[in-house]
Amino acid sequence: MNRVMSTSSNPPTVSIICPAVERLLTLLASDRPRILVALAGLPGAGKTTVAAGWACAVNRLAGAGSMQVLGMDGFHLPRAALAQMPDPAAALARRGAPWTFGPAALRARLLALRGGPCSANNADGPPQSVPWPDFQHDIGDPVDGVFTVPPTTRLVLVEGLYLLHRGEEWGLHELFDTCWFLDVPPAQSLRQLAARHRHVWGLTADEAQARIDANDGLNAQLVWAERAQADWLAPPDVPH
Repeated sequence: MNRVMSTSSNPPTVSIICPAVERLLTLLASDRPRILVALAGLPGAGKTTVAAGWACAVNRLAGAGSMQVLGMDGFHLPRAALAQMPDPAAALARRGAPWTFGPAALRARLLALRGGPCSANNADGPPQSVPWPDFQHDIGDPVDGVFTVPPTTRLVLVEGLYLLHRGEEWGLHELFDTCWFLDVPPAQSLRQLAARHRHVWGLTADEAQARIDANDGLNAQLVWAERAQADWLAPPDVPH
């Protein structure tokens, strides 16, 4: 890790930053109107927590509001849509698999972050304010407009399982300036996921493992197979 001095109007401070933050600051120094970074990774790898730490460091060093982190969980299909599938019970049990998301809606929102459909030709329009959904666990469904990316935020990192996925309606990698994979091994990720299931859902160790075996582990195999398509394998370091 390197030492970087803040260039804000506040008294200079020295912070130890990690390789990911160095790369993010370099991207922010480009002249692009808005820079999009994809962060894929296994379930339980800690994508949300690690990315939040990176954003905190970037905003401290480059100025508040320079970077924002978004998740793709808000693009889960709602339960009403799953209920219309041929086997609704199986669809709900496999919630989190690629076919239980809405990649077309995610693509449209990424294009909006780019400034409009013109960015499909790699020509960014001016940054605009873009609403973004989130998955609300208390109701078990996504809710739109929970977050907003203001026009002044130039660096946006989107984290999620399938940002490197190429199947069906996916292939979203083309909309990002760079695609990273959070390089946490499967065994560690699934241990962390089991601990999360026990904490959040009150499951026993056996129940948590059964849930992983029936769904999360299958998704993890697919995500890990796509790891090689990333532009960079990002270590899960956070600045301190």
